[in-house]
Amino acid sequence: MSLQETLKALSDPTRREILQMLRGGSKSAGEISDKFDITAAAISRHLSVLKEADLIRDQREGKFIIYTLNTSVLEDVLFWVSDLKGGK
Repeated sequence: MSLQETLKALSDPTRREILQMLRGGSKSAGEISDKFDITAAAISRHLSVLKEADLIRDQREGKFIIYTLNTSVLEDVLFWVSDLKGGK
């Protein structure tokens, strides 16, 4: 996963809000969608962008897809920012 894809995914406020939600624990697409006043298709697209950037992971549980935050990518971004700042 490239840093550019990760930063692009993080640039959208809706996607950042989805990440905040997942910080509290795994959620289904429906649970995520319920918190927003946008179409399910738009939420699906946001989830796809986050998944492509490896910021979230998904797992099928019965008829649901459960999304989980992948913090390792965020750690990589923080490391890059720290290195850019001078390693402090």
